[in-house]
Amino acid sequence: MTTSTGSKYGTDQRTVTVRINGRDVTREVSTRTTLADFLRDELDLVSVHLGCEHGVCGCCTILLDGHSVRSCLMLAVQADGHAVETVESLSGNPAELHPIQESFAEEQGLQCGFCTPAMVLRTKEIIETGRELTDAEVRHEISGILCRCTGYQNIVNAVQSASAKLRCGAAGAGCGAAATYDSAGGRD
Repeated sequence: MTTSTGSKYGTDQRTVTVRINGRDVTREVSTRTTLADFLRDELDLVSVHLGCEHGVCGCCTILLDGHSVRSCLMLAVQADGHAVETVESLSGNPAELHPIQESFAEEQGLQCGFCTPAMVLRTKEIIETGRELTDAEVRHEISGILCRCTGYQNIVNAVQSASAKLRCGAAGAGCGAAATYDSAGGRD
């Protein structure tokens, strides 16, 4: 049996307009509906994963006005007038991967995939700062998203690889050699 979010979360409704993945969406939502539930249940953006629903795991991370937000801790009405990005926003063509997604695949930065959309979005945010980070700094930057599969090194490698790809893409051809790794999986 399907229930609407209104009956599931209460009857007090508000109209919200949110720019989601580049397009404006206007909907009536219950004032108690979380942004995560709104994105998943109302807009079918199932890359927004719900793990702990307490803001601890970070799997529900989206970008709100370009900054990481745990969508399970935010109400949909709070997103009114803001821009939300989910991992679906990265590639205009579903048959092509964004360079960040390519890097996660190439560096084997995912296993079960549950934390991957959040990690990919956090990577986008990190790269857009324009700073080159050490592996230790990358580990710190992604520390708000829990991964139970990878041990994080391949995710760190994916972040560094994506950063290099996007930097080289902006700089044009001849950006330099690819990163090399030592026997322990760290960068030389």
